[in-house]
Amino acid sequence: MTAFWHPFAAMHSVRDGAVTITRGEDVWVYDDRGRRFLDATASLWYSNVGHGRGEIVDAVANQMYELEAYSTFTDFTNAPAERLATEIAERVPVDDAKVFFTSGGGDSVETAAKLAREYFVAVGEPDRTVLLHREHSYHGTHGFGTSLAGIPGNRLGAPFTPDVVQTAWDDAAALEKTIVDVGPERVAAFFCEPVIGAGGVLPPPPGYVEAAADVCRRHGVLFVADEVICGFGRLGTWLGIDRFGVRPDIATFAKGITSGYQPLGGMIASGRVAAPFWDEPGRIFKHGQTYAGHPAACAAGSATIALMERDGLLDRALQLEPVLLAGLASLEDHPLVGHARGGVGVLGALAVDPERLAATPDLPVRIAKATREHGVLIRATATALVCSPPLTFTRDHVDLLVEGTRNSLDDVLKSL
Repeated sequence: MTAFWHPFAAMHSVRDGAVTITRGEDVWVYDDRGRRFLDATASLWYSNVGHGRGEIVDAVANQMYELEAYSTFTDFTNAPAERLATEIAERVPVDDAKVFFTSGGGDSVETAAKLAREYFVAVGEPDRTVLLHREHSYHGTHGFGTSLAGIPGNRLGAPFTPDVVQTAWDDAAALEKTIVDVGPERVAAFFCEPVIGAGGVLPPPPGYVEAAADVCRRHGVLFVADEVICGFGRLGTWLGIDRFGVRPDIATFAKGITSGYQPLGGMIASGRVAAPFWDEPGRIFKHGQTYAGHPAACAAGSATIALMERDGLLDRALQLEPVLLAGLASLEDHPLVGHARGGVGVLGALAVDPERLAATPDLPVRIAKATREHGVLIRATATALVCSPPLTFTRDHVDLLVEGTRNSLDDVLKSL
């Protein structure tokens, strides 16, 4: 019997049947029974550089021997935080970028939401409090993140943060209508994942992101790019929004910045949005996490960036992108599969056949569990199977992913 309460888990079934992962090596992880699994999820979307990279481990260890942690509240700082903030600012498509560190993605969304509202207070538009998000969106599970959830099953724990409005995930004209209906003078920000991740891997329709950014610009609404999944290589760029030529007002990040070697996230604000808090004497953004700018976590971030550049992982991601989609598409002939999605970044999905899903609602979960028996780890959503492998995946690894998934689909089909 375990005392560990797992996130997003039905503990009644988990408590006596958990899979204990003991070690990792590049694209592989191993459990306490000696089984080897192809990690086609990069754990939870984040192990972009793969497991067991000694360069990052050494950077963290060396930093901890020197200074393991110290607060960065008020006027305290440390060299790793300063260095990583500069490295990020130099690489992202945000004008005059200012970097605010957090402990993870959910913290980063909270920070962005609070800053969006506080910014408009600072510039004399306090009525701009409404935050917009898209259908199928996932922005974490903190207070604002739960309110901004476009996945119905994640909207738990009401009442929610007020003045949050949902719009269509794929229609910039609908976004503009939402802004007009609410009143542009009341809308603070629009939250946008470049590719919707946890909501089922939904690449945007051609031109959507660019058009949505233009709508926000014309109505004075802040465009917030949620880069927690899409950032730091997942789409082959430092921020996923770079794929669409959009320069956001605010961006959030986590996961890939350290490839999971340390918990770290952050928010990047444009110079315009940061200006009231940087330039006006006495104005304070009264917000922060205990471990913001944690030296060891920031050392992991710098080491990750260096490793990605040394190994050319951004280019490698772009090369892997069509290979992964082609592999998934090769499974569309299976009776349990509806269609494959992907093609924008190293992430993809297999939608389960709708009729089969209606008859067997837990079908994605059953298939994902079956893949473990074939040595492959993928994730189940309510309607699909999703993957987001490390950027160190090869064509051979994609072939193994496809083979293991097909065998699992066959096993489940026989059991129906």
